[in-house]
Amino acid sequence: MLAQDTPGKAFPLTVAPGVPLRLYLTKRLTKRMDEPVHAKLIEPLFAFDREVVPAGAEVVGRVTRLDPVPRRARAAALLGGDFTPLHRAEVQFTEIVMPGGRRIALNTLETEGLTSIFTLSSAKKKPSKSGTPNHGGILGIGRQQAQAQISGRTRGVIDMVRGPDKVERLEDLLLAKLPYHPQWIRKGTRFDAELRDPVRFGDASFKEEDLRLVGTQPPADTVVHARLITPLNSKTSKLGSKVDAVISQPLFSADHKLILPEGTHVTGSVTLTQRARWFHRGGQLRFNFENIDLAPGLGINAVARPTIRTAATLIRAESTGRARVQVDQEGSAKTVEPKARLLNTALAVLLAANSTEREGDQEVGATGNTDNGRASMGGLSGLGVVGSVAGRLSRNTGIALAFYGMAGSIFTNVLARGVELEFANNSAIDIRFGARR
Repeated sequence: MLAQDTPGKAFPLTVAPGVPLRLYLTKRLTKRMDEPVHAKLIEPLFAFDREVVPAGAEVVGRVTRLDPVPRRARAAALLGGDFTPLHRAEVQFTEIVMPGGRRIALNTLETEGLTSIFTLSSAKKKPSKSGTPNHGGILGIGRQQAQAQISGRTRGVIDMVRGPDKVERLEDLLLAKLPYHPQWIRKGTRFDAELRDPVRFGDASFKEEDLRLVGTQPPADTVVHARLITPLNSKTSKLGSKVDAVISQPLFSADHKLILPEGTHVTGSVTLTQRARWFHRGGQLRFNFENIDLAPGLGINAVARPTIRTAATLIRAESTGRARVQVDQEGSAKTVEPKARLLNTALAVLLAANSTEREGDQEVGATGNTDNGRASMGGLSGLGVVGSVAGRLSRNTGIALAFYGMAGSIFTNVLARGVELEFANNSAIDIRFGARR
């Protein structure tokens, strides 16, 4: 419990260093030095018990560094006929523009765009049939409120991101077939920009009665939004290794008394690991949370309290972009890849089969042109535009490139290992306190 706090005592409202700004690009970003960056917040920022920056606030920055892609990625691009000197753009965000026009200076770490895309349509909230107010997005308790959180509020970053859709995949595929193409970061690309310096939002006053539940056991079935600060990987994480997460939105009781402020730590351990296997079977992880610890330096005179023992499991996790993260009732998470990848393989098989066919009833000259045209199309799946030109000049070369492309596509999309389940630092998760369902 909090002891001997003077009613009306002021406490600072500060967003600590390391807290990520969850953003998405509002404009396509060309990969050039000092290129201006325009983004918006997907989720609000909280400090202690309240929202200090709303979702949708504009955030601006610039491209501060261009680095070449790793050699493996560069080699894969060359084998696909892409000779563009590929780069990664590092972005730094410098300012928040509040809805009223007020500007707040920021200093974030340089960060690269994630592999997921924000989709605004998923962010639309349905009005509550019960008429219960949202209270600034603060999580409630109880079975009905928890279910509302699962279907509504907790679909923050987690359900508003996705991998590129079919049209975007086709666009990327066609561009990659060009020997040289422009480089940009697509509109909607997600960023998690960690604060390098704290951001102050004034002070807040509390009475002792308002803080009497801080650090107590959350009621069963309470759902909270959090972020992992322990990176996890289904390939490298070990059984029993520690898992640490930070609650990113405050938790209140039914009578609106603060239970867990933003910044509260929940810790646990890894209980299951399964690395990705052949035939695109994805990696799996399970981790449970067992302890609750108030964050140090909250600016309140709290009596030393032993660590709160609890039981909490994962119910939802942010997608990695490359694959969807699926969580079962036991809290086990695994990667599930989109079936759309098989379309590329089907196309490669059709092009390879088509490249070997001949036009039997036409004149020799016309037949040669038609056959070379088929081989040219087959070469497109092997080395892109370069392979297409080679197939036009030599039918045998085009056929060889077509089967090369088919073999590569079959291995990559059918036979290869699945995607490892990876939770990077600050990955968004939802956890439920109480017994497993």
